Amino acid sequence: MSTETPASTPAESAAERYLAVQRSAEFAGLRRALRGFVFPMTIAFFLWYALYVLLSAYARDFMGTKIIGNVNVALVFGLLQFASTFLIAWLYSRYAARRIDPVADRIRAEIGEVTHDHGPRG
Repeated sequence: MSTETPASTPAESAAERYLAVQRSAEFAGLRRALRGFVFPMTIAFFLWYALYVLLSAYARDFMGTKIIGNVNVALVFGLLQFASTFLIAWLYSRYAARRIDPVADRIRAEIGEVTHDHGPRG
């Protein structure tokens, strides 16, 4: 019997490379950067939305206060929900371009250099 180990298949070696990347400090930093934006922003938006819902349910007189013509506080808060959603998307786009995309592109390039002979990537 031979004591040699069989050569790994391309799929096995690709899986090993992806696991190595996942364990790398650079990938951990990428995950931290993503979580550092996403978690606080999600919590802030949820609290903002919960405030809107709670005020609508329990502070009806305040929310019904007319500001200009038939425009009341509730309508303004509702429109600000849309505005804050677009603001968060814009902020994330800027944050990702500055802090996430360069690292992800570097990692992708490193994996691509190793896997370039295994066909096109998706």
